Amino acid sequence: MYLDHAATTPIRPEARDALIKALDEFGGNASGTHAIARAAKNALEEARERAGEILGASRPDEIVFTSGGTESDNLGVVGTVQASDRSHLVTSQIEHKAVVESAGFLEASGHRLTTVGCDDDGAISPDAVAEVVDADTAVVSIMAANNEVGTVTPIAEVAAAARASDDGVVVHTDAVQAFVGADVTTRSTGADLISLSAHKFGGPKGVGLLYVRSGVPLEPTVYGGGQEAGRRSGTSNVPAIVAMVAAMEATAADRERFARVVGGERDRFEAVLVDRVPSVVVTAASAERLPQFSHVRLAGHQAETTLIRMDQSGVYAAAGSACQSGAVEPSHVLTAMGFDATEAGESVRFTFGWPTRTGDGEAAAHAVADVLGGAR
Repeated sequence: MYLDHAATTPIRPEARDALIKALDEFGGNASGTHAIARAAKNALEEARERAGEILGASRPDEIVFTSGGTESDNLGVVGTVQASDRSHLVTSQIEHKAVVESAGFLEASGHRLTTVGCDDDGAISPDAVAEVVDADTAVVSIMAANNEVGTVTPIAEVAAAARASDDGVVVHTDAVQAFVGADVTTRSTGADLISLSAHKFGGPKGVGLLYVRSGVPLEPTVYGGGQEAGRRSGTSNVPAIVAMVAAMEATAADRERFARVVGGERDRFEAVLVDRVPSVVVTAASAERLPQFSHVRLAGHQAETTLIRMDQSGVYAAAGSACQSGAVEPSHVLTAMGFDATEAGESVRFTFGWPTRTGDGEAAAHAVADVLGGAR
């Protein structure tokens, strides 16, 4: 039972078919000038147009293709601050490490950093963001949904509140997890920059994008041949980009079923697990969460030991986000939410995905409960 879709999810059939076709047909370098290169270039630009349509971009060139969510976050945060005549940035305590480390780099380089907290459910208050935005704020970077516990941020309200404090601020959102189970567009987020990563929603690994609203200055963080209109150098991975866009389209078309089926199986998983193991505590149970996320505290059970036992039983989950696997320190997200070291050490993230079908939630709950019963 694969319950780690937030780390990566299997490639969707539409993306696999598009990838194989593109590998056969678009083998040229899209930066070249001959016919084979032009075919690759045409495929690249068609993919850009289709991605822009899904996100509600006003122009195709607002889409910048990258190597994934980490690079998109780095480019969106570092690239925007370095292109600005302002020196202040605002982010939160529960961001993905790609944003946390980018903000840390900028702070070490002399920029001013303000980090806002969250409540016990991992929710970010728009008012808390607005209070710290000033005339020197270049970028506000707040994720659309948390990658560990799945709490959804009212990102459009955050963006509006930030601009109410200063209309010159640029808003970036890491929507890597949100795109899987929520509507993510320029209108729904209100963001100037949006980061996505293909392998989270059924595309191949190693490819992503950054939406950049027209007029937002952006300093490249990768230098070289000047691809992506000078914003991101490197030979375009055309087959992966084409496959990513196919996965984007499939994900957008599947949202109603995904929310209903996957969300229902998540709810059933939690209900059965708590019924069988009453000591289990569901994180952010009363908050708005992405339908695929179930983060729980297995009171009295060390997460590391539980994960090993589950792995041996064929049940695959994670403690925290994949980027923190093997970390000795408690998750910075759980710490910000008020978990102590013991509570964090008993917490496991179960995440469902597009392959989840009716009955999977209950079956998974019984499998996990059996492991916990054996551990006792």
